Amino acid sequence: MNARTRRLTTAQALVRFLSAQYTERDGVRRRLIAGTWGIFGHGNVAGVGQALLEAGEDVMPFHQGRNEQSMVHAAVGYARQLNRLSAQAVTTSIGPGATNLVTGAALATINRLPVLLLPGDYFASHAPDPLLQQLEHPVEADVSVNDTLRPVSRYFDRITRPEALIPSALQAMRVLADPAETGAVTLALPQDVQAEAYDWPEEFFAERVWYVRRPAPDPVELAAAVEAIRSAGRPLIVAGGGVHHSEAEEALKAFVEATGIPVASTQAGKGSLRHDHPADLGGIGHTGTAVSDDLARTADLVIGVGTRYTDFTTASGTLFQHPEVRFLNLNITGFDAHKLAARTLVCDARSGLEKLLEALSGHRVGQEYEAEYRSGKDRWDEVVEAVYRADDENAVPTQTQVLGALEAAVGDDDVVINAAGSLPGDLHKLWRSRSPRQYHLEYGYSCMGYEIPAGIGVQQAAPGTPVWALVGDGTYLMMPTEIVTAVQEGLPVNIVLIQNHGYASIGGLSQETGGERFGTAYRFRAADGTFTGAPLPVDLAANAASLGMDVLRAKTVRELREALAAARASDRPTCVYVETDPAPTAPPAEAWWDVPVAETASREAAVEARERYDRQVAGRRRHL
Repeated sequence: MNARTRRLTTAQALVRFLSAQYTERDGVRRRLIAGTWGIFGHGNVAGVGQALLEAGEDVMPFHQGRNEQSMVHAAVGYARQLNRLSAQAVTTSIGPGATNLVTGAALATINRLPVLLLPGDYFASHAPDPLLQQLEHPVEADVSVNDTLRPVSRYFDRITRPEALIPSALQAMRVLADPAETGAVTLALPQDVQAEAYDWPEEFFAERVWYVRRPAPDPVELAAAVEAIRSAGRPLIVAGGGVHHSEAEEALKAFVEATGIPVASTQAGKGSLRHDHPADLGGIGHTGTAVSDDLARTADLVIGVGTRYTDFTTASGTLFQHPEVRFLNLNITGFDAHKLAARTLVCDARSGLEKLLEALSGHRVGQEYEAEYRSGKDRWDEVVEAVYRADDENAVPTQTQVLGALEAAVGDDDVVINAAGSLPGDLHKLWRSRSPRQYHLEYGYSCMGYEIPAGIGVQQAAPGTPVWALVGDGTYLMMPTEIVTAVQEGLPVNIVLIQNHGYASIGGLSQETGGERFGTAYRFRAADGTFTGAPLPVDLAANAASLGMDVLRAKTVRELREALAAARASDRPTCVYVETDPAPTAPPAEAWWDVPVAETASREAAVEARERYDRQVAGRRRHL
């Protein structure tokens, strides 16, 4: 090695490079890649694995995972907790280790959350060909299983020469740190190239700071936005995840307090205002509150702040029904800002809200409108109290009573994590967020199995913060393996495990759409071949205990409250296991969701479901 170069393997150089990358926003600096998750096999053990060992924990902390998809979920939970300003890497072998990354990568990219994926790959030299776990393509020799990651990555490259790492690594960091571009980034690493030595320029390992911009709105767009707001009689803000990523909560609060414009939130945006703020109306859309959806139907201006407008938010195009409704979208990505033929403010959420507030000085909605939505908010709070209330402390709790007990047990800064099943709908309608990070719902991909590993990532990002992973039995069975990681690392993640013997959410959807709950119950086969026999004798609490968790079983509402308090006070990973009363107690949906129903069928349930579907779909609008 001379004074200007350093001889390292490609993997060693990559680890050293990653350790010197930082983000900075508002004067706060963080490591861009704060650690690396890994499961080792022949595709990365002698390359990235050896490099991590040689670098040591001070240079690049290493986290041992049990499932590749889970490792990505943990990294995503980490990045979300830190507002996308810090991320983690995930290294795997080739073959199933690499393809197991695909679901996690899709989740990260759909939710606009950064994660760096480092899967092993075939030999670039093609010396041993085919090698173990290699996919052979008869006409494209450069295809590998890692190509499945291309459509779910925001940036992808295969590093077939050591020196090719330099420009690719820089591009990877650019994308990870860019709030308008971020998502999963994949650098596929052929295993021979990982171990190949090269004389690297010292400049490659110099500390680099990637400044996370807060672009201000264009003056012309800002003037048009101000005009639209001033002329609206019934404006409504839809707050999305961009409010949190931009740390724009205080700017949003100042804006609504000055203008009186109410706020309804998507799953990702919930908590943008504290629940008891007079302008906070709770969730919007198919799983929204009555007050939010009633106002959405009559809003003449919908102001989207950092939202993607999924079908749950728009009730599949049936929610915003005012004859002259128009949209104004404030988003850091032009792609999302232009949705629904909106006027656009392509800018950072905090910067945009601050500029709007300044330009709207003195403007406020009418007193009657304020009185209307505040009255609706009060009525919804009564609904929440009613479904949370448990008149008999010795009764088996319902699912909504579980949420009520948990809400009473957590502190303002606790983090509650969920992603799939019937819980997201109940939480969106009912949960009363008391801080910006308390409500952590992954509903862009709604991935079963996300909750437990994401809880680990959040715990790593915010040590000392009580973290609660809410899972049903279906979700738990998908991916409980990272419990072992929580135990190994001494991370006191709490799991609330709700047993209702099946896919309750999809069972209800199946019933509504004419599927008659087919294939959704966890039961033995009956004599007619259907899964309608006795519940399966599966003891999930015993399973959690076998993986190293402390387990508290709660059979009644009183025992549940006691168990939740004990779990929060514990310094060990703890599972609160509860079997719930299966009777539905959550308020019904306040808006539609389009799940197509069979157009022709012989079974009466499907025929009736199609009739309902045809009535609902007639209300869809295309906002052009």
